[in-house]
Amino acid sequence: MTAPADVRPPQPLHPPSPWLLRWEHLLAPGSRVLDVACGPGRHMYWLHSRGHQVTGVDRDEAALASLAPLAAAGAEVVRADIEDGPWPFPGRSFDAVLVTHYLWRPRLADIAGAVAPGGVLLYETFAQGNESVGRPSRPEFLLAPGELLAFSNRAGLRVVAYEDGFLDEPGPRFVQRIAAVRPAPHAPEPARYPLGPSAAPQ
Repeated sequence: MTAPADVRPPQPLHPPSPWLLRWEHLLAPGSRVLDVACGPGRHMYWLHSRGHQVTGVDRDEAALASLAPLAAAGAEVVRADIEDGPWPFPGRSFDAVLVTHYLWRPRLADIAGAVAPGGVLLYETFAQGNESVGRPSRPEFLLAPGELLAFSNRAGLRVVAYEDGFLDEPGPRFVQRIAAVRPAPHAPEPARYPLGPSAAPQ
């Protein structure tokens, strides 16, 4: 595979989530990746640099302006309000769906439904308890204990890794995060999901 062109954001971005860095090895080379509530694209730029085909959706026009270099390089950038409007990807599926620091429960079924057979869901957001250390603090933006795990099981996803706890760096926060896959039907043998980058095929 040809190495992707070096596409740089117009301003510095936060580094990618350690959860994405830890589990990106579950993505097949050249995966079609949907980044939900992508913001200015800190994950899209990194995934593009890794050779993946990226699609991002957000309602913030100013944030999406940072994605102009990626869009010029072939990335799909969609401006849509997925809370007050329709799901912008009906009938479409992706090899991976990424969600970080975002929760809107009425869209959880659409997010899970966008994971193709054999595809991966990487989801990380705030959990109950975060109101004691900062924002977000409203209950509608905080996962209840075990909620992300239960959602993934209901959606027919196989959970590879799940965490529900407290992180102190780079700032104190309560989080839940999950790496889950949608099993491919009629696979000739059990799929093997390496449990860490060090175990990933070279």
